[in-house]
Order: sequence, then structure tokens, then C-alpha cells
Amino acid sequence: MVRGKINLVMVLACTPSPQSLLDLWAQVYLLVKGQRLGRTFSAYRERFFQPDQRSRTQIFSYKPDDGAEEEIFRRISDICISMKSEDYLSLPDKQVITVPVELDGKAREAYEALERDMLLQVDPETEITAVTRAALGNKLLQLCNGAVYTNEIGDDGKPVQRVIPIHDEKIAAFKEIVEQTSGHPLLVFYSYKHDIDRIKNALKGSGLRIRVYKDDKDKKAWDAHEIDILLAHPASCAYGLNLQEGGNYIVWFGLNWSLELFQQANKRLHRQGQTQKVFIYILAVRGGMDEDVIAALQAKDGQQERLFDSLKARIEKAHEQQKSIDNAVKQ
Repeated sequence: MVRGKINLVMVLACTPSPQSLLDLWAQVYLLVKGQRLGRTFSAYRERFFQPDQRSRTQIFSYKPDDGAEEEIFRRISDICISMKSEDYLSLPDKQVITVPVELDGKAREAYEALERDMLLQVDPETEITAVTRAALGNKLLQLCNGAVYTNEIGDDGKPVQRVIPIHDEKIAAFKEIVEQTSGHPLLVFYSYKHDIDRIKNALKGSGLRIRVYKDDKDKKAWDAHEIDILLAHPASCAYGLNLQEGGNYIVWFGLNWSLELFQQANKRLHRQGQTQKVFIYILAVRGGMDEDVIAALQAKDGQQERLFDSLKARIEKAHEQQKSIDNAVKQ
């Protein structure tokens, strides 16, 4: 109702399609009230997409129909523009380094058992279970990081979580990065609370100043180089924080499926005002769910980049046409 009373709408989006092209509908609807991509989200989805991953009773994801991507880009090209920071701002170089983590024999067996059976018997009294595929993916990511939460019911009938350590291979790889970076401050993104405890325990006695990001006090301490390792969850600091003064090294101890969080979290250091090359380390268990997440993020990024490139190409074409008209008028 409010939208109908507004004559001019401008939408700014750093990541317009972070998960898929389905994300575009709401933003374009605000611009032209459904004239380009359909008046309802379900109509847009039905027109341009088809079910992808599904069970007998539920659809988990959709994929574009053949030619749908190009048609969507064509429909919005005259009302959307692409302005990437790299094209207008002077940014430092960035290097993304994937660090493969090898699981030892026992950890690999545990991973494969959980992946295969959706159940892992830790000991005679403790088992890890995953009742859905989504829950299984989450448990496998936990295991890649080195520990898994149990699903138990306490004596009071309420759910209780315990942390079951599985391996320290990713911790060992992280400690190697700490040594290789020679004392440079590290911004470390974690996924689970047990990551914090295990990282702290692994570095106990190292003399490193470790802090978990909570508020502006931690930001000021980071900027003042009073922190050696700043542990942060990407959902808590991916937006609105300028951390480039405190360092230029990022480590992803654990990953999540959100391209938006991944890109925005990296932008806390790789942004205007950064004076040094930014290094981004991604710890990934070889043959594990970590690699699937990386592949998914790359696929989402590729689709988003095609959107940016399509809009940019049409803008450049329009500029060239205008130049030709201007030159003809002058002559």
C-alpha cells in the first residue's frame, strides 16, 4: 500500500542475487510494481524456474529454465545499472587462498559414516543423528570444523547440546597459518560456538591476544592493533564495520552457504582505505562438505557476475549510441 504512494524509488544492493536469481523479484517489484518480472513471486518463479532438488513432498531449490537468465537480464536492463566498487575506487589487490585440510583415518571414517548412514556412533552411549538432508549438511560442516553437537533430552525434558570433539586437523592447519603470517593480526570467521572454545584452547599459552567480536569496544581495540586474533561470526559483523585499519589477513575457519555473508564479511578489510594487499585464507576439508560450499559460492558468484556484466554491457552500448548521436548532431 505504501509503495503505491511513492513516485520515485531507488534500490541500492551490494549483492542483488546472493543465493539465486529468485532474489531479484522483490527488488525489481519495488521499482516497477511487478511490470517486468511478474506481480507475484510465485508467478515469477513459475514463469522462469523449475524445481531442482526435491523430495516426494517438498521442493528444496529451483533452477532457471533454459534461456531464463538472459530473458530476466533483458527485462530489467533499462531500469538497473551495475556500478562495481572495483571500477570506480582504488582498491588494494586481493588474494584468496584455499588451504586443503586432510582428515586422519579415524576422522575420515567418522565423516563417511555420518554422510552414509546419517548417524555416527561416538561411543556406546552417544550417537550423532541427522533426521533430514539439511540437518545432515549442517552436521557434516560441524564435523569438518572438528566437533559435532549432540541432540539430547535432559532430565527436565528440554533439549541439551553437548560438544563431541572428532579431530584437530583444521585446528592444526589454522595454527600453521598463524605461524606463517608472522604476527600479523588475523580476522577469523567461525561458524559454531565450539569453534571459539577449541581455537582458544589450541592457542592457550601462545601469548597471542585473542578476542571475540561483540561491540564497538572490540572494533576500537582491533583498529588500535591491540588484538592479534579477532574471532567473529560473519552474521554479526558482515555489514557496517570498517576494520581495514587493524589488519589485512582474513581466515575462514568455517564456511556457510550465504554468498552475501561471504562477500560482505571479506569487505570488512578489502575496502577503500586499506593500504595493503588483502589475503583471504579458506580452510577446507578435502573431499568434505567444505568443498561443496566453496563450489556453491563460486556458482552463485558466477551468476551474479553475469548479471553485473550484462547490465554493464548494455550501459556501455547506450553510452556509445549517445556518443554517435552527439557526433552526428555536431557535424
